[in-house]
Amino acid sequence: MAETVDRLFVHCRELVTLTDGPAHGPRRGAAMAPLGIVADGAIAVRAGRIVATGPTDRLSRDYAATDEIDLSGYVVMPGFVDCHTHPVFARTRENEFHMRCAGADYMAIAQAGGGILSSMRALREMPLAQLTECTERHLWGFAAHGTTTVECKTGYGLSLVDERKSLLALQQAGAQMPLTIRRTFLGAHEFPPEYRQDRDAYVRLLCEEMMPQLCQLADYCDVFAEPGVFDRAQSERILTAARTAGLRLRVHADEIQPMGGAELAVQLGAASADHLGRISEAGIAAMATSDTVGVLLPGTIFFLAKPHYAPARRMIEAGCAIALATDFNPGSCYTQSMSLIQSIACTQMKMTAEEVITAATINPAYSLQLDAEVGTLHVGKRADLCVLDLPSARAVGYAFGGNPVVMTVKDGVPIVANLNERFPDFGGGRAHH
Repeated sequence: MAETVDRLFVHCRELVTLTDGPAHGPRRGAAMAPLGIVADGAIAVRAGRIVATGPTDRLSRDYAATDEIDLSGYVVMPGFVDCHTHPVFARTRENEFHMRCAGADYMAIAQAGGGILSSMRALREMPLAQLTECTERHLWGFAAHGTTTVECKTGYGLSLVDERKSLLALQQAGAQMPLTIRRTFLGAHEFPPEYRQDRDAYVRLLCEEMMPQLCQLADYCDVFAEPGVFDRAQSERILTAARTAGLRLRVHADEIQPMGGAELAVQLGAASADHLGRISEAGIAAMATSDTVGVLLPGTIFFLAKPHYAPARRMIEAGCAIALATDFNPGSCYTQSMSLIQSIACTQMKMTAEEVITAATINPAYSLQLDAEVGTLHVGKRADLCVLDLPSARAVGYAFGGNPVVMTVKDGVPIVANLNERFPDFGGGRAHH
């Protein structure tokens, strides 16, 4: 007799399970290639969790569901895990984008009132309710592009009151959203104007006041470790204080100039070192023997028209655990599309389709300590799915410019259906619960 489940997803052209590897932990080197693809695949779901995956004919025999969704013609894989984003902001910065395209450098943009400090001014002016509404709208944008788990940083408040407001906006927006969210305190994103002449005083404020008072609202602490922003000694002090406050660590490292940020991240046991466009050979060697995930952000290099993409091939061949993320933010990478990021990773960093799929699912999940919950379609994990209108998994990276996501499923429930005519029961855009 067939076992009863809540929902069956059937006739997936290709079901990318990633169950050829372990359910937990990052995948490195050659282990990034196996995808566990099932032709004409199906998934059985009960109480938001995966009960079984396999060929449709077998699962249709073994399981009965009151709700069955036909995904014939589509590639289905775990929902994307975007582990580096900055969605808590008040206004976009398209004017400075066009200034940059016309040849203006960072200093000229800053002198014209642009840069992170322009986002700071806008956020400080915006009331909490309005900031929460903006943040929720940004979070829905991730869902529309197949992302079901997202790490969200603050960093545009740069004061105790405004970083608290940012974390509260994230908390309140997240409570309205069917996404898994991890919150990161990034008070060390830049030095605010009131502390430009006394940077050590701002570091003290971060360590002695902000961290103790805000740690209950966050999961992680991040720091922009870069010459001209937070130097190595300041970064280490901030991250050490964060760890003492009970926060896990993430690091903006070696983005513009090499500063040993990757080595510092490994030394402090950080969950991730992010950007890494200028990582040193010593940094690669350190990361290869550590649990610190290298989060590569090729969209930012593309958007800023910079030449230094992270050395993904060298890092993979050395044995580093690699993830991809959007770096969605108003200044240097205004996209929520993991599909676009995968295309840039293939063309500019020479990653394979298999590698960019692994780098957008299980590896970022591991960097967020969520690999037991999401990132693969192993039995028992959350039924988080990304349904793609692609001819095969090999077309990941190849197809770019549109949104190939036709449905996003969170905990077994369709939350976004982008093809209304194919899935009329779920409405257009946000699905109804």
